[in-house]
Amino acid sequence: MAAAVLRQRAGGVGCVAAGLWQAQSRQRSTFDVAVVGAGIVGLASARELARRYPSLTFAVLEKEQELAHHQSGHNSGVIHSGIYYKPGSLKAKLCVEGAALCYEYCDQKGIPYKQCGKLIVAVEQEEIPRLKALYERGLQNNVPGLKLIGPKEIQAKEPFCRGLMALDSPYTGIVNYKQVAQSYAEDFQEAGGTILTDFEVTNMEMGQESSSENEDGLKHPVVVRSSKGEEIYCRHIVTCGGLYSDRLSEISGCSPEPRIVPFRGDYLVLKPEKCYMVKGNIYPVPNPRFPFLGFHFTPRMDGSVWLGPNAVLAFKREGYKLFDFSTGDFLDAVMYSGLWKLVLRNLSYGLSEIYRAVFLSAQVKQLQKFIPEVTVNDVFRGPSGVRAQALDSDGNLVDDFVFDGGSGDIGSRILHVRNAPSPAATSSLAIAKMIADEVKRRFEL
Repeated sequence: MAAAVLRQRAGGVGCVAAGLWQAQSRQRSTFDVAVVGAGIVGLASARELARRYPSLTFAVLEKEQELAHHQSGHNSGVIHSGIYYKPGSLKAKLCVEGAALCYEYCDQKGIPYKQCGKLIVAVEQEEIPRLKALYERGLQNNVPGLKLIGPKEIQAKEPFCRGLMALDSPYTGIVNYKQVAQSYAEDFQEAGGTILTDFEVTNMEMGQESSSENEDGLKHPVVVRSSKGEEIYCRHIVTCGGLYSDRLSEISGCSPEPRIVPFRGDYLVLKPEKCYMVKGNIYPVPNPRFPFLGFHFTPRMDGSVWLGPNAVLAFKREGYKLFDFSTGDFLDAVMYSGLWKLVLRNLSYGLSEIYRAVFLSAQVKQLQKFIPEVTVNDVFRGPSGVRAQALDSDGNLVDDFVFDGGSGDIGSRILHVRNAPSPAATSSLAIAKMIADEVKRRFEL
């Protein structure tokens, strides 16, 4: 695009202090549906359910003091257009639909975003066939505005970028997803929903049938307990637990598969005086032999530019620092056969990622393929995020969204959102509609 598109209303949607969520009355303990997890998918789903079923009562249960604290608050902020995903997959369908809904929602709410576009750039001849295949895939997925461009057009859009050919995606944008998630929470509350923070779910079970003592025992037969001993009662549960989705499934008596293995992504940040070198998103052509997208340039809403990320095994599910460690999380990961099968298939890639995580110059070398002027002196180490990567027992990355439940008294009352990786934030409103449809089908609301 010739110029970035910016939508902003004075004031925007401000961040809401955690205390406001916590201040909600905890006197009510019965709800028709409890949503576990106040990330962007959980909040979007709760919002959709509360708006669709105004006569029912809903609660969101969140273990942290603030909302969207983990994956939703530690991502790159890209509004993806839907290029990469297999045609016909849920990812492809929900991303394209979700991006349109995201832009529309931000316009309605006055949430600032920039439709700054993205170039997927081929820097070697062998990447050009893969780039053309991506273009065809994007067309099949109905991604708007895609076109292949040559070196001169690349430099017209990104003057400091070098490449042989690029896929131009003008529909790609950026936004602050934590701000979007907080807006969802406000909508949910306005629709009558209740948000309980500092409520870490540790148990879900059927309550004792004692209708003579408590009429709610039959109306709301599911008991959800927190790590502090608090209880709420409900008819049905939807879990959107992200990094803990497998554990939530397991404690409810449902299958622990697919398992979650955490991968930390470390970003570099371009120094402010060098941010002029990047106008929009610049991505490499992904190599199908490796599981992640590779180093890219991502402008942020605050004007900064993030570079990366890498992808290394995290030794703690919420381990955002290099030396964060949890014995339980570490053992969960390394004792899972699926992880070892993945590692052995991608050993050279994994070792390269570890090397780049340690040596700044190795990361910059990757970036110089696209912008040769970037030097080690132009960057500093930035934030990290942890991706909840779902793996099956054969070591395959679970690439699509996974929604399932169980059987029996408790399992039949639960819907687990088991795998909602990128582009889940982009797709959140579309995912929420699908979850609400599935809730209606399973629970006959």
